[in-house]
Amino acid sequence: MSSRFTTPTSGDIEGMAAPILAVPLGSWEQHGPHLPLDTDTRIAEALVTRLALTHSDIVRGPTITVSSSGEHAGFAGTLSVGGRVVVDMLIELVRSADWAVGVLIVNGHGGNIEYLEQARDRLIGENRSIFVWSPPLVDPHDSHAGYVETSVMLALEPHAVRVEEIRSAPAPHLADVLPELRSKGVKGVSPSGVLGDPLRADADLGQRLLSTWEHALVEAVRRWRTEQSLFPVPES
Repeated sequence: MSSRFTTPTSGDIEGMAAPILAVPLGSWEQHGPHLPLDTDTRIAEALVTRLALTHSDIVRGPTITVSSSGEHAGFAGTLSVGGRVVVDMLIELVRSADWAVGVLIVNGHGGNIEYLEQARDRLIGENRSIFVWSPPLVDPHDSHAGYVETSVMLALEPHAVRVEEIRSAPAPHLADVLPELRSKGVKGVSPSGVLGDPLRADADLGQRLLSTWEHALVEAVRRWRTEQSLFPVPES
């Protein structure tokens, strides 16, 4: 399957009977010494692009590349706009997409989930059709820049992975370090910024994970569309 994506014109969208807007939501934050700052963004974009390439009525929207990454403060390169901004931005974005029958947000950064839920609940209260989806946590001992994300990046964009910089790092269970993460940030738990074991990374595993996530996303969107009746209205 080609991974190329062409931005549609307004006329392209006007020709669709029931367009759905799909927006990748990523982050710009440290991912250890071996992964790029936009790792979450690249993963979210890849999943949305795959979805759009196989569903002609799904319009890939612009990527949101900076979000809530305050827990990664103290690491060079990290940018964050804070949760309140993320909530307001998503609400206004969805409100503006009145040409779409629904909006899908595909999120690549766990730190956004709380704010995504706040925005979703507000928008549903306004009778808008919105669905948010994030890849499930694969291993609670591998929550950031470990073997999961490194494997996926090796499958997606191997040239972007600094393999020579991969080192072992703490791999605590996420639930055990959440209080410390909230109070001290990632730097207080792992000086390298990695929580997991990137030494276990493997491109084949990355391909399997991407395939699993893609199928899970397609099925989740199918269920949402069915529940919300987000399909073209048959001609009488």
